[in-house]
Amino acid sequence: MDRFSFLNAAHTDFFAELYDQYLENPDSVEPSWRSFFQGFDFGSSFSGQVDNALIADAVSSVDVSQLSDKLQKEFNVLKLIDAYRTRGHLFTKTNPIRHRRTYSPTLDIENYGLSEADLNTVFDAAKVMKLEPCTLAEILGHLNKIYCQSIGVEYMYIRKPEVIQWIQDKIGYNDNQPRFSQDQKKQILAKLNEAVSFENFLHTKYVGQKRFSLEGGESLIPGIDALIEAAAERGVEQFVMGMAHRGRLNVLANIFGKNTQDIFSEFDGKDYDDDALFDGDVKYHLGLTADRKSASGKSININLAPNPSHLETVGAVIEGITRAKQDRYYNGDSSKVLPIALHGDAAVAGQGIVYEIVQMSQLDGYKTGGTIHVVINNQVGFTTNYLDARSSTYCTDVAKVTLSPVLHVNADDTEAVVHAMLFALDYRMTFKSDVFIDLLGYRKYGHNEGDEPRFTQPQLYKLISKHKNPRDIYAEKLLSDGVIDGSFVKSLEDTYKAKLEENLEKSRKKDLTVITPFMQNEWEGFKQADAQKMMEKVNTTFPKKGLTEIAEVITQLPTDKKFISKITKLIADRKTMFETDKLDWAMGELLAYGTLLTEGYDVRISGQDVERGTFSHRHAVVKVEDSEEEVILLNELKNQKGKFYVYNSLLSEYGVVGFDYGYALAAPKTLTIWEAQFGDFSNGAQIMIDQYISAAEDKWNNQNGLVMLLPHGYEGQGAEHSSARMERYLQMCANENMYIADCTTPANFYHLLRRQMKTDFRKPLIVFTPKSLLRHPLVVSSVDELANGTFQEVIDDNTVDKKKVKTLVFCTGKFYYDLLAEREANGRNDVALVRIEQLFPLPVDQLEAIIKSYPNADDYVWAQEEPKNMGAYSFMLMNFNLVKFRCASLKPYSAPAAGSYARSKKRHASAIAMVFDKDLFN
Repeated sequence: MDRFSFLNAAHTDFFAELYDQYLENPDSVEPSWRSFFQGFDFGSSFSGQVDNALIADAVSSVDVSQLSDKLQKEFNVLKLIDAYRTRGHLFTKTNPIRHRRTYSPTLDIENYGLSEADLNTVFDAAKVMKLEPCTLAEILGHLNKIYCQSIGVEYMYIRKPEVIQWIQDKIGYNDNQPRFSQDQKKQILAKLNEAVSFENFLHTKYVGQKRFSLEGGESLIPGIDALIEAAAERGVEQFVMGMAHRGRLNVLANIFGKNTQDIFSEFDGKDYDDDALFDGDVKYHLGLTADRKSASGKSININLAPNPSHLETVGAVIEGITRAKQDRYYNGDSSKVLPIALHGDAAVAGQGIVYEIVQMSQLDGYKTGGTIHVVINNQVGFTTNYLDARSSTYCTDVAKVTLSPVLHVNADDTEAVVHAMLFALDYRMTFKSDVFIDLLGYRKYGHNEGDEPRFTQPQLYKLISKHKNPRDIYAEKLLSDGVIDGSFVKSLEDTYKAKLEENLEKSRKKDLTVITPFMQNEWEGFKQADAQKMMEKVNTTFPKKGLTEIAEVITQLPTDKKFISKITKLIADRKTMFETDKLDWAMGELLAYGTLLTEGYDVRISGQDVERGTFSHRHAVVKVEDSEEEVILLNELKNQKGKFYVYNSLLSEYGVVGFDYGYALAAPKTLTIWEAQFGDFSNGAQIMIDQYISAAEDKWNNQNGLVMLLPHGYEGQGAEHSSARMERYLQMCANENMYIADCTTPANFYHLLRRQMKTDFRKPLIVFTPKSLLRHPLVVSSVDELANGTFQEVIDDNTVDKKKVKTLVFCTGKFYYDLLAEREANGRNDVALVRIEQLFPLPVDQLEAIIKSYPNADDYVWAQEEPKNMGAYSFMLMNFNLVKFRCASLKPYSAPAAGSYARSKKRHASAIAMVFDKDLFN
């Protein structure tokens, strides 16, 4: 079969026509073809059908050496056509400044059994290109125009023949060459002029300041502009873009229409026109939401997400934003919201987050109907040459993971860039899958404008210094073609620069910089909250009758379906729980979701194994035994106004947390939850936690209500399955940036989740959730506690006589129950256990009142099961100054827990002992 791999689906028309001729009159076809089709008939007689595999089988049954010279040459031409389709991208004119690497074998006809003597021979093989039979020279002309000019196309690895055929038809039209009207060409030149003039202006007005210039890739601007305009005509109403620094200011000014006065103020380093809740960020990290009209008058909403210096991080965020918009406004219709991800060549090849995002692209919980990926390819990353930056041939080879086509385009050929963008749009809208554009250009200056690139690439930058910019190259072409006259470009440039000068003058008269928050249109009615606001009590009650109605639905399986016995028992036990007024953790959680759904809020939960829960507690999705049909009882609620989404994620933390953060950013009325399989695994998403979750409101004025559920607790399961690294989250807490909670009762968890939606502001919520407590006999709550209770930041010890208490212990989470068991075993009625359920903001006033209620206490203890250098101790030491307390905990360790169960148990016992015997404290 390998010898005949060139016989792919695209050749069927050619074979079909000859085969029809053979069936009508066998003697009318060339003898060798007659022999071929006899073998084909023989093969097809066994299966009763004709398909491409049979064609290949038939070919393999033919002794090619016995074919006539003419027929052999026909096959050789087919091989040549296949070679161009498969490898033509390696021999394109896509590099504007460097000679391409060489590859072997080349596309020389001699490598395919052909010679110059065959150039004037007419070949029927031209029909596979949908041409009339023509000479080899004409075939070569078409192949070179399609595959080896300014656009190189990779697609032959795609496994769907209909997709390959669509691509071949698309690029075969006009031989993959742009055909724009004069007006379109002038519009392209106008946007190109804006891109070039903007960079020139900044370069002269702000010498040496970092701006991460687009120079060398300015054709991106007309390309994106044309893409947005064409997409609007296709019915796209919203665009969500993400990009790193390179060219970001140019995109903001010339695609999003950001007022350049504001950009100039940012360059001038002025303070912000905002209050103390906002510290801002550097100008090339900021995002923007804007509305614009298409040329035909259609409304377009465009969003550029803010992005930190972790270059590819934003890719996951924009996918989540896109999915939220599709779910919220268009009932899942992906054709209305289009994500566009702009990458750098070194980053797209080097950052693993790109692979995670690509792997998400076709999964039910994360797909967005395809993303257009555009790589601004400078051929160098900071100071690293591309040969040192990747092992793959191309920086875009990650596209092959999902069999996405890639177009490599010469950034100096602006019409080709626009042409490629329009191809990408058509592909995405047709197949609802990803497509990549590799925009091959250069970087005119160093990594930033204060850097000296000749330190590391002296030869490259000699070439760049002599190279014309894309605008001048294109203007010369239009001038020679008679599309414009000699004054056209100067007029464009003078007009654009005059406007920039005017805005610069106006900006210099302003004292403050105005920062427009990203996507504030989604946040109407929400306010930013300070510490005082965060500590206000929120009404999270819900009628008992309503809880009963929800419980009836989620404790009853469909009677016409069969489930495994364990599921049947589990659901029946939940019914008993409700009837006996002893609700466990899972029941409290599910009732929280149910109440929110009936009140009109959506709920989305994603993460590894969240449908049943890592510890088999949730079972939000149950499976029919015989068919594995999914049953989601929370979607059967009466009077349900919201939608419940629950998705098991791929084995990713970084990408999925980024996605869910983006989802929450665009859907403040959705309770968006990411759950870690074990809390420790959240460190795989540390960049998202550091750059977005903890700091985005301070940097970018973006509120976000993402909930992170991190299973935490020392049960002797080793270093990677114990600690959710509480200390790291607490260290990041400041300026009212998030909530940190460690609940000990189902009711408190229930009210915590409801509070997250019932406020008129949003903060990220980090919850250290239990493992062993999921089924602990004491971890139960009553229906009344859910119906009429509220979230308790602190739970006092109401089981002791406060006058008898000498030792007042403060703790959090699971350790409370361990201490409670020890106190009861020793009969220590002089020890009170106070649970701090909310660690940040720390409820200082409530704690002070509790301390005063114990008149005879003189021994104050902070108790934790984590080592002393972990957990909440250092946070409490810094923030809990009401009394001087001693710490009962393990000594500092480098790993969170011991691998030996026996050793872990011994250490745990010693931490408990310290609480009750202060002589053990050291």
